[in-house]
This record gives sequence, structure tokens and C-alpha cells, in this order.
Amino acid sequence: MPNIATINGVAEDDIATFNGTTASDVTSVLGNTWVHFVGMVATGGSIATVDTNYKVHTFTGAGTFEITTLGTDEVVEYLVIAGGGAGAGRDGTGAGGGGGAGGYRTATDFSVSESSYTITVGGGGTGAASGAADDGDDSVFSSITSTGGGGGGHFNGNVGRDGGSGGGGGGQAAVGGSGNTPSTDPSQGNDGGQAYPNPPYGPAGAGGGIGGVGVTATSGQGGAGGPGAASSITGSSVIRAAGGGGGAGVGGVGGSSGVGGRGASGNSVDTGDGTIYTGSGGGGSIESTFDGGNGGGGIVIIKYQFQ
Repeated sequence: MPNIATINGVAEDDIATFNGTTASDVTSVLGNTWVHFVGMVATGGSIATVDTNYKVHTFTGAGTFEITTLGTDEVVEYLVIAGGGAGAGRDGTGAGGGGGAGGYRTATDFSVSESSYTITVGGGGTGAASGAADDGDDSVFSSITSTGGGGGGHFNGNVGRDGGSGGGGGGQAAVGGSGNTPSTDPSQGNDGGQAYPNPPYGPAGAGGGIGGVGVTATSGQGGAGGPGAASSITGSSVIRAAGGGGGAGVGGVGGSSGVGGRGASGNSVDTGDGTIYTGSGGGGSIESTFDGGNGGGGIVIIKYQFQ
């Protein structure tokens, strides 16, 4: 066994605590000194144990993440996703654009202190039949803010809205909204796609996602939503933050989009909503009497080592 003289000036035989906290385990040897690891202790949200030694706190609504014992590492991993933007309705001579995904921010080594953190989880935007669709709402953890996804643009050349990821442009050549607005590093999202310039009922652009821009519409085909990204922070791989597909008019095909809402096709009412708790955008619609798809609500997930 290594020869331990002192830790923080305390003799080997008297060591019961480390940094003022009861040592829970001995995890490694540095040179000739045993290091007593102290795990973090916290409350808030829905709590699960993953990968044996880690706790995950999941928030699907407002709450408080409170660290009662800081632990040796003093860092957490986080995933903060805002609410997805909604898809727009036709309301005129062109299809509605897909909603942009909510901002997607993640890091594995975020420094924390022994304190309480207010958690905000953004809701998804509400689909619209007329006018540009709603943006998603922001999600917040500590100094990290993810911006809600931009709503899709509607009918006659209306641009998609800016946001975490931008909404798709409405029918008749409108451009998509800008993603990563406001700018973060790494980027929290991507731009929406452009609508096809062919009235009437021109197919619309798709919302952007964290994995790429929303696809520009082509003749008869609404743009496909920007892809999401996979994260295994909860112990299993889940794709989140995809853009909504653009709608397409008579004889057209709505854009597809993984966990984002599918764009409506022809004169049908099959507009899709963004998947709940993924921050994905809603699909664009094509009929003025029906709304575009709702954006999916966001999520905040925090992970740390507890033993």
C-alpha cells in the first residue's frame, strides 16, 4: 500500500473528510498519495442513475437544480434545448414553411458551485393558419440560454423567422430565417430553407435543425427539415432538435423531418407536430383553414458523477 503522510495537513490515520465533506470512495492513486473522491449530491427534476456512477436530472418544465454537496469534480454535463418553432399555414397562394428547431447547447465540463440554479424549459410555438407561425420559447440553465426556434413563413413570399434554428420560407421564393440567432459558439442551430418560386401553391422551405440547414423546396416538393443530433446523456441515444418540413400545395409532397413535424401534402391535413421534449420544429401546412404543426417543447438535462 502507498505511504500516505498527510492530505491537506491531516495525518493518514485521522483522515475522515476531504475538503470538508465525508469521503465516499477511494478512486485513484496519484504518485504515492491516495485521493479520496467525493461525489456530487443534488436535487431537482426527474432523477435517474446511468452508467453506474452518474446521476441524470431531466427537466421537462420549470424547476430548480440544487447542488447540496459540490463533490470533487465541480463540473456537470448539460444539454439545454429550447422549444421548436411552429409551422405556418398557407393563407394565400403558397404553402407554409416548417418551423426551426430550438437552440441546442451542450458541454461536458461546465463548472458549478454549491448553490441553486433556476431551470427554464421553453415551450414549442403554436401552429398558425395565417401570418408567420410562433417562435419557440427559450430554455435556460445558469448562464446558458438556448433560443427558441424560428416560426415558419406563410403564403406569399414571407420569410421564415430567425431563432435557435431558422424557420423555413413561405411559398413563392421566400428565404428561410437565420439560425444561431443570437450567435453562440459552438453554434446552437442552422438556417431555414427557401421556398420554391412557382405560384400558386409553391412548396415551402423547411426549418433548420442542429444537424444542418433546412432544405430548399423544389417543384412539387416541400423542403425536408434540417436534421437533429443524437445525444446519449441519458444513457441511451436520442435524436433531438430537428427542423419541420415545408408544406406543398395541390399535387405536391410535404417535406419529411425525422423527429420534426412533416409538412402537409396536397390538400390533405396531415401536418405534423414536432416531437415533444425534443425542441423540434412543426411542419408547414397548405390550407388556410388548417394550422401548421406545433413545435415540440424543449428539455434541460444535467449529468454528473455521484460515486
